[in-house]
Amino acid sequence: MGASLTDLTAFVQVAQAGGFRQAARAGGASASGLSEAVSRLEARLSVRLLNRTTRSVVATEAGARLLERLAPALGEMEAALDVVNLFRDRPVGVLRLNVPGVAARFVLPRIVPGFLQAYPDIRLEVVAEDTFVDVLTAGCDAGIRYDERLEQDMIAVPIGPRVQRYATAAASAYLDRAGRPAHPRDLLGHACLRGRFSSGAMAAWEFERNGEVVVIDPAGPLVVRAGTAIDLAVDAAVAGCGVIQLFEDWLQPWLQSGALEPVLPDWWQEFSGPFLYYPGRRYLPAPLRAFVDYIK
Repeated sequence: MGASLTDLTAFVQVAQAGGFRQAARAGGASASGLSEAVSRLEARLSVRLLNRTTRSVVATEAGARLLERLAPALGEMEAALDVVNLFRDRPVGVLRLNVPGVAARFVLPRIVPGFLQAYPDIRLEVVAEDTFVDVLTAGCDAGIRYDERLEQDMIAVPIGPRVQRYATAAASAYLDRAGRPAHPRDLLGHACLRGRFSSGAMAAWEFERNGEVVVIDPAGPLVVRAGTAIDLAVDAAVAGCGVIQLFEDWLQPWLQSGALEPVLPDWWQEFSGPFLYYPGRRYLPAPLRAFVDYIK
């Protein structure tokens, strides 16, 4: 049928991403170019592959069957072409990582400079977002997440600190005015500054001491989008608006300066550190393999 590899690749990218704009952002192409490529492929095959609406793009039954066979084949072709990297002195290519904002701020800065110096021919692209996404659909090679949000079929490699804590804090002026909590449940009577995930859910505040776990859902005057507006909540806490709970690393500068005072430090809960995760393939792209080797 003479379908071009470019058109086939465009179809796979759009079908996996669930839209032309999403595929364009992930692959660095134009949405219009992808649309033209898919239309050419459909005309050549004389069958509709994608159902398009103003809100979504979904594969038809024929498109789903084609995607099922085509995606692994294109993956094998990319792996085959990447074999030439084995014959270079240094690996070449692009490595795309999808990471939460906290990892971009506190994990990667300790790793990225040394990695880029060790592998100057690799270009690293980092997408920081706090929603859990399929790394392949998002056009990324790997991601960083915490163990409770890892998919079971992924390979996970420890990256960054292995133990972290949530810290609870407030300005001394606020605590002088509102009182210092003696138990986590006392926070139910305090002004608490909260974060909301993109899904709309707000994570409960958890505390632990001597095996006792206390989970509360406090109220307060400020709710911000987790990740993108957390600094606003920190500024509000420093200004004396209420109590905040966040990664200890995030609050550390204000705790050290005295701008924030620890609240219930004996109850701060520990949790395991983040992991680099990626699909369990037989063959890893050279840039990703280099990154995995580097962090190990």
